Amino acid sequence: MCSIIGYYGENSAAPIIVKGLQRMEYRGYDSVGVAVKGESDISVKKGVGKVNAVNQDLSIDKMSGFTGIGHTRWATHGVPNDVNSHPHYSNSGELVSIHNGIIENYESLREKQKTKGHRFTSDTDTEVIVHQLYDYHLEQGEDLLSAVKLTIVDLRGAYALGVISHNEPGRLIATRSG
Repeated sequence: MCSIIGYYGENSAAPIIVKGLQRMEYRGYDSVGVAVKGESDISVKKGVGKVNAVNQDLSIDKMSGFTGIGHTRWATHGVPNDVNSHPHYSNSGELVSIHNGIIENYESLREKQKTKGHRFTSDTDTEVIVHQLYDYHLEQGEDLLSAVKLTIVDLRGAYALGVISHNEPGRLIATRSG
């Protein structure tokens, strides 16, 4: 079962998120990833394996920034690998998102968005959310919170989402259904 952790505050986000993910390890998972909003961009580090091993390999807890999201994944769509691990960037690179649950209509959303020129790098239903729907609503001029609200109207299934934006530092949006 997946876990998601988010943090915004006065302390460095990455060590807090890594510690939170370690506390959730009992739930079972196959990969881990963290995204942190730094001064100039959002950094993502992710990989297959246990939190401690991936952290040791990638120094996740050394990432710099005060806003971040983290995820442990139990593969439901796409094999366990680095590409399918969360978090996922949007096509624009502006957003990074994590997701628990299953988006039941992800295939139809993916096909619809492919016809509009959106590119996919993973086999996950999470990437459909971040690449296609957030980007689409932001391209229409919505702010992040409005884009998330409009996005979830299109989603079918039980889920929890976390998203951070390069253009809205110090903001972390989380929502759930089911």
